[in-house]
Amino acid sequence: MIYRKDLVQGFKDLGLRDGDTVLVHSSLSSFGYVDGGAETVIDSLLEAVGESGTVMVPTLTGKPTDGRESPPKFDVRVTPCWTGRIPETFRQRPEARRSLHPTHSVSAIGAGKNELLKGHENGASPCDRFSPYYKNAMAGGYVMLIGVDQESNTTIHCCEEVAGVPYHLQKDITDIVIKGYNGEEIVVRNRLHDWNKPPTDFNRFDAVFREHGIMKTGKIGNSTIRLINAKAMVELAVDMLAKNPYYLLTDKG
Repeated sequence: MIYRKDLVQGFKDLGLRDGDTVLVHSSLSSFGYVDGGAETVIDSLLEAVGESGTVMVPTLTGKPTDGRESPPKFDVRVTPCWTGRIPETFRQRPEARRSLHPTHSVSAIGAGKNELLKGHENGASPCDRFSPYYKNAMAGGYVMLIGVDQESNTTIHCCEEVAGVPYHLQKDITDIVIKGYNGEEIVVRNRLHDWNKPPTDFNRFDAVFREHGIMKTGKIGNSTIRLINAKAMVELAVDMLAKNPYYLLTDKG
């Protein structure tokens, strides 16, 4: 059984410190049995970064049918995410704030939450420079992968969008009316992700991040944990994708 003290110590051993910002992708079941479940993992992350730090989780809601002919429906207060037990539990906490994006929202708790989430709805695409994924990197934050691999690393989508790869986004702009914190209607105009794009392999970056010394790996219980320097990752990946936009495609034709 995994206890809160085990988690806090494990996160600190990987390098989390008071005042850090971390975006966490997770599989609760990867640990084995955690005493207190998702709530314990969340409490442990918050303890590891302290009151001056910030924890974020992806609360994604996008689906293959989203597009100009079928805009997504999103209410920041109640729309559930599909990214797992930890994010879904996290976003419902009273102290959590969620960004206003209809497919790629992020929820955050901590000192930097408002600044990191502000303006996500103003971007031209889900994970561009207006997004918390990019802001986390520019703020010197981390990406943590708990029991999942790089396929779950949404910041790689951010790298694709910043680098301008040609296969990633829908050609048309979709107008989406979402509901905000007080139920008000907000119009978001985005080129959404193209779910019919050619297959990609984000795990190609795993060895690259390790070789460049920007990712630490450890274990807590049965779970393999990766902690990645987000700014270094974005700078490296954007540079690689700018030079070779098709690097992540499994079939480069």
